[in-house]
Amino acid sequence: MRAAFFSIRDRLDRMGILVSGLCAVHCVLGLVLVTLLGLGGGALLAPEIHETGLVLAVIIGTVTLGFGLLRHGRAGPLAIGACGIALMGAAIVTGHGVSEALLTIAGVALVAFAHIRNLHKAS
Repeated sequence: MRAAFFSIRDRLDRMGILVSGLCAVHCVLGLVLVTLLGLGGGALLAPEIHETGLVLAVIIGTVTLGFGLLRHGRAGPLAIGACGIALMGAAIVTGHGVSEALLTIAGVALVAFAHIRNLHKAS
């Protein structure tokens, strides 16, 4: 039972890394497509996409990084993830543009790093 629980937590950490990467790609491609080509602004920059991404980051991060803290007793990954989520939240209220993209990319990079650290601490 315990091994199954940790396997699920490890999968959620990996999902957090994947979602963070996809978010960064979305930001970069969205900026390129909208700024340089004028394509897809309505769909790519829809607030619902960013809000949904933030909700997913909060849920996955809280569950996996919180359980990681309980398992290995180190608060570092949770603190790093919280900083990343705070940057993502700041990006949402900043509005569209380069500053939003930079805040989001920095935030998802921290969240991904936190999940990686959490996986390594659990080993």
